[in-house]
Amino acid sequence: MTGRPRMRSTFLPMITNRPVRATARAAAALVACASLAVGCGVIPGATGGSGDDTITVMTWAPQNTKATNKPGMPAFAQAYARWVNAHGGLGGRKLKVLTCNDRNDSVAAAKCADRAVEENVVAVIGSYSQYGETFLPSLEGAGIPYIGGYGVTKAEFTSPLSYPVNGGQPTLLAGLGKELARACGPVALVRPDSIAGDELPPLLDSGLRAGRHSTSADQLADDDATEYGEQAARALEYSTDRSETGCVVPALGDRTSTFMDSFRRARAEYPEVRTATVLGSVDQTVINATGGASTYDGSYITGWYPVASDPRWDAMKKVISEQAFGDNRIDPADAGVQTTWIAYTAFKKAVESLGDGAVTADSVRGALNGGLKVSTGGLTPTLQWKFQDVLAAVGYPRLVNRAVTLQVVRDGRLVAARKSFIDVTKTLQAADLS
Repeated sequence: MTGRPRMRSTFLPMITNRPVRATARAAAALVACASLAVGCGVIPGATGGSGDDTITVMTWAPQNTKATNKPGMPAFAQAYARWVNAHGGLGGRKLKVLTCNDRNDSVAAAKCADRAVEENVVAVIGSYSQYGETFLPSLEGAGIPYIGGYGVTKAEFTSPLSYPVNGGQPTLLAGLGKELARACGPVALVRPDSIAGDELPPLLDSGLRAGRHSTSADQLADDDATEYGEQAARALEYSTDRSETGCVVPALGDRTSTFMDSFRRARAEYPEVRTATVLGSVDQTVINATGGASTYDGSYITGWYPVASDPRWDAMKKVISEQAFGDNRIDPADAGVQTTWIAYTAFKKAVESLGDGAVTADSVRGALNGGLKVSTGGLTPTLQWKFQDVLAAVGYPRLVNRAVTLQVVRDGRLVAARKSFIDVTKTLQAADLS
């Protein structure tokens, strides 16, 4: 075969070019806390709110970059604030949402976190960034909870101030691997040549091994390339160089559609090869834009949530129709928008649990750490955050939602391939993440 699979060490401890943002103040605050897991006392300058009974939060995501963009997340957050305020606020308090563009850049991500600290926000909610190792130290130093990140980095599942609402890439890839073990011959993974990308192969392989399948071939690619002809050719050759027809798994975020353009041209000689991927790399909007019936038909896709047509999304769609109708940045089928909705649902529950008490970064964190159970109307299992969860032994102490959905593209539409969630806890517990 051409394109010899290449594996890198995974879960590198830091991003080497990130600026040092854990200031002396942040370090001192962390030392002063006996345990962030059970909640710090109020840290000066990090209590959140504006002092006029307004609850101030922040949502950030990359916009207008050459790689993955999630403009719908901050746009929806602001629409949600308008909706909440039009319906009496959160317990009578006005909700103010600040936004920030992380630009898919470690320096910009750190600046977003610094601004959150300077603005005394109560929480950072429903956000996307590839640079958790960069921004989380600043939030930790200020005691600001990070609620409902997109789950794109391991740091989101290790920081005691992170409260994820989905299982991120770990659950999606483990669930996908488990399904492909039954449906595919050799499997080729095409993923970003990046720190975040380095985490993907062992997660997909954990699912493949659970199904007694051989591990995948690891094909590296730039996540801002304009074409992927070479990677597509190598993946196709690998997935057909044995007696069984294989599968190609592109996991390139927004660049997955670019890869599929190259893949479609190279696929003429390999018509039996199937594709499969994860939500976030492909959703209904991507399928619509690329002629789904011909490009993605038959593809398996794992997701965190029910399909966009499910009536459990009606409450979110009502917010959009009332406060963001016509805003083409906000698509109810986008996994980022969906994550932001669930994150704000969790935050609303935390605020409501405080009653007439002060809403601060400290009190919100205390509510979340205190065993609060959050129902999301069936969009996820009931959420509850514990410091040492069942996946702590494999490096994911904050991964509390280990359920995924299996979807398939039929006639250009994403439909449910299974009625219920799939629990991948045991698959992840057996993952080789060394």
